[in-house]
Amino acid sequence: MDILKSLGHPEEIYNLFKFKMGGCRTVMPKLDYGSMSGSLRTCYRYLNETSRSFAAVIQALDGELRHAVCIFYLVLRALDTVEDDMSIPLEKKVPLLHDFHSFLYQAEWCFTESREKDRQVLEDFPTISVEFRNLGQEYRDVISDICHRMGVGMAEFLEKRVGSMKEWDKYCHYVAGLVGIGLSRLFSASQLEDPEVGRDTELANSMGLFLQKTNIIRDYLEDQREGRSFWPKEAWSQFAAQVEDLALPQNLESALACLNLLVTDALRHVPDVITYLSRLRNQSVFNFCAIPQVMAMATLSACYNNSQVFQGVVKIRKGQAVTLMMEATNMGAVQAIISQYSQEILQKVSQTDPSRDKTLLILERIREKAMPQDTLRSRAHHLSPVYLSAAMLLAALSWQYLTAAVGQSPNTTDMQGH
Repeated sequence: MDILKSLGHPEEIYNLFKFKMGGCRTVMPKLDYGSMSGSLRTCYRYLNETSRSFAAVIQALDGELRHAVCIFYLVLRALDTVEDDMSIPLEKKVPLLHDFHSFLYQAEWCFTESREKDRQVLEDFPTISVEFRNLGQEYRDVISDICHRMGVGMAEFLEKRVGSMKEWDKYCHYVAGLVGIGLSRLFSASQLEDPEVGRDTELANSMGLFLQKTNIIRDYLEDQREGRSFWPKEAWSQFAAQVEDLALPQNLESALACLNLLVTDALRHVPDVITYLSRLRNQSVFNFCAIPQVMAMATLSACYNNSQVFQGVVKIRKGQAVTLMMEATNMGAVQAIISQYSQEILQKVSQTDPSRDKTLLILERIREKAMPQDTLRSRAHHLSPVYLSAAMLLAALSWQYLTAAVGQSPNTTDMQGH
């Protein structure tokens, strides 16, 4: 039960109840589906079915940008589905990836041979492509360009594993950095953000790399079980003969050293994340960008020096995720959150960890960049201890009733995922 996992964190219990009783609408206003065309409504249905983490924040974007980002996501989801499908032979997959951007302008093109769980975005691609063609030219140019570049990059890594740390950056650029660059260009094209946001590709790339590296780090065991690995050989070969050996109990110390090395590498993108977020002016765009980043920061903190990465699943609590989502709506709050999780990592740095010096250095850079005030308000400052205790008791007694009476929002059931 979500409420029980947050019993030691009373502010999470409060936010779970607030979110449950309608607080989610402060960051995720309800869409007017009745005013949409049938094909656009279908696209939003596919968005909700295929995205566990981004559907809600996409639907909270302002104006026409919301539709552009929805279609952008679905196009890239379709492309990613082709890449992930191991049943498609390479001689067919490579041309598909290279040419995928051209299918956006082919009204009848679809692909019905996929066995992946998200195959509906390929089977009904005409519905997505027609809405793509309904977008303004400024949006179509961005989406087509990013789709082309990403397809070429995906094809490059089909037959090789990630070797060096530079290749890790390159792979993450293709599958996530380009997403950050494309989104930034869409933000600027919508005129909700300044042109500088779309032009600064280095910062936009870092936004994507931070999220992707966090997912790769967290998903070590899941990827191993599915016969794939995205941890760079340059990192794991320092600690094991094969990357799968890191999961062996006798190799735990070496595995944690490798894990901490990769977390440290991911953290080097955080100063860029802070700079990027500080440039945003539109509230819906800020929420869209900030919420995944603070959740990634919380996830990295949970993963650092944690043997569970090699034994099971590391997830942040739902109450924790809801609290982050409801609080990360301004730059001061984001800086405070990043500072908090940086401090949590700092407290876990071992004297004997091989990456200790590099970890401490990047954590200091993050601390300076975040510039927290000397006296940060408690994230539960508005609640008295008596109220918090009462809320906890109320939670324990009535959560089951509320769940049955109110029901769960289909867009807020999972705060984690790729």
